[in-house]
Order: sequence, then C-alpha cells, then structure tokens
Amino acid sequence: MLELILKNETDTLALGAAINQAVGEMNGQDIEVHLSGNLGAGKTTLVRGILHNAGWQGSVTSPSYTLCEEYQLSNQLFLHVDLYRTGAAEDIEILDLDRKSKKQKIIFIEWPENLVAKRSPHLIIELLHYHQQRQAQILSEIHALESSIQTYYEKI
Repeated sequence: MLELILKNETDTLALGAAINQAVGEMNGQDIEVHLSGNLGAGKTTLVRGILHNAGWQGSVTSPSYTLCEEYQLSNQLFLHVDLYRTGAAEDIEILDLDRKSKKQKIIFIEWPENLVAKRSPHLIIELLHYHQQRQAQILSEIHALESSIQTYYEKI
C-alpha cells in the first residue's frame, strides 16, 4: 500500500496527474477506481486532477445529484459515479457501467461501500483527514500501477 500526505489542493491535483500518467501506461486496459473518504476529503478534486491532466478542458463537478458524469476524450471514456445518495441496484444498473466501449474506459466510483453488487476495482484510494491535511492510501491489484503512481507523484 502506498501512503501519501497531501498538504493542500495542489498536492491532490498533483496526485491526480500521477494517477493519469500511470493509467496511461495501461495500454488501453479499462480501469475501475474506488474512492473512499468522508465528505470534503478531496475525492472529486482528485478526479478533477486526473481529468484535467488527461486533457479535459471543461469543469469537473461532483455527480452527487446526477449519479454519473461522463467525460469523453479522443481515446478515453471517463465515468465519474457518486453513490453517496443511493445504493439501490436499479440506480446503479441504469448507469450501465459495464457497457462496451472502443475507448479505454476509466470508472471512478465515490462511496463504493454503497454498491449492492460487488465489483472488482483495479485501484482503491482512501482519502482521510489528517492534521489539517489529507492522507491518501492507495492500493492496487496491479503492482505496476501502484509503483507508477508513486514514481510520477515524486517527480511532480
């Protein structure tokens, strides 16, 4: 497990940049990321850092009310899901997260503990409040992914 202290929003955005770089090395493999943490821990800020570093020019907002926001880039489809307000199976099924795509699909699920059916994430990130800062705990079943995140984060 990789543990990082994020002193401010800039550090959280930098971690997003590192995650984007690491995901880019996955040769088009679809990736699912589960994001845990209390309200205000920086989950959406982290996703914003990933998307902006992938080339998204627009705003990135929390999908708390819409459940899912989609961001399409030339070769990637990002699905940003927020399950804070729901856990109902039909709400999740309608999102069609497992749909086929010709693009690399990267799924971010905030509040994954509200999932009714078990899903297998490639990357688990927990953001914790830590002395006026944040602590990021990152775990991946793909060792190279976790290692790449650490390498890119240290370079930023």
